[in-house]
Amino acid sequence: MSSQFKTIAIVGAGALGLYYGGRLARAGNDVTFLARSDLEALRAQGITVKAPDGDFTLSKVKVAAKSEEIGPVDLVVITLKATANDQLGRLLPPLLHERTVVLNLQNGMGVDEAVAEVAGEERTVGGLCFVCVNRVAVGVAECTMAGHIVAGEFAGPAQERTRALTKLFVEAGVQMSVSDHLAEVRWRKLVWNVPFNGLAVAGGGITTEDILQSPEMEAEVWALMREVQATAAAHGVMIPEDFVVDQVERTRPMGAYKPSTMLDYIAGKPLEVEPIWGEPLRRAQAKGVPVPRLEALYEVLKRVGR
Repeated sequence: MSSQFKTIAIVGAGALGLYYGGRLARAGNDVTFLARSDLEALRAQGITVKAPDGDFTLSKVKVAAKSEEIGPVDLVVITLKATANDQLGRLLPPLLHERTVVLNLQNGMGVDEAVAEVAGEERTVGGLCFVCVNRVAVGVAECTMAGHIVAGEFAGPAQERTRALTKLFVEAGVQMSVSDHLAEVRWRKLVWNVPFNGLAVAGGGITTEDILQSPEMEAEVWALMREVQATAAAHGVMIPEDFVVDQVERTRPMGAYKPSTMLDYIAGKPLEVEPIWGEPLRRAQAKGVPVPRLEALYEVLKRVGR
């Protein structure tokens, strides 16, 4: 157990919160889940994590309905959807003390800025989860590809605390590495998220397998990835060609994987349209990068995502 992070709050009990929070708790860390509608169920039945390296259940976990019930902690892990970021001003302050680290595991661009606005730049660390995990029932997370997390400081290069954070997650069985360039990692994640999450929704709720079995849709995947790659380059982030190719080739063996945005769409939940598609589009337009396919996909998602 890391001596720097004696107390941990997981803000959000969805797929990522259950999976990473469950692993941290199983490793012996003092973890409290901040939950809303699932509060009583989590208290009654605990949480279950299904993973490639073995399933486990924690029959008793610490759960709170309000941040005030938890109080200041050493580490806050944000696993809320970015659509709930208007709640950060209420949720985060009671969890903070002078040295609290806030690890933001949200997708998209502009999300770390939203956290830093409330928690302060000096507390904020961004994290990108390259993982396949879904919440399949209340308190149950199913991981089909463990993948890894890449973390980076919002306000500069890695610090000793960033490496301590990595040690904490590695000791809990999660592969995690540190980057000195958080923006680069965010652009890389969008190479996959923009096409696969977006087309899964635009296609009416289809899987990654459905997308790649259609020559027309696979061509659209490649085109969208190229637009993200070009936009990143305009912002000084060079994404190598082998990385782009790897994103498609890693997806083929996933089978009928259901991207998280597609699951939200099927469930009638708000979609993270702005951070994943809207903000990258605006950043492309600001640099004069032509992104016609991203623009068209964004218009579709705006209509269906509200």
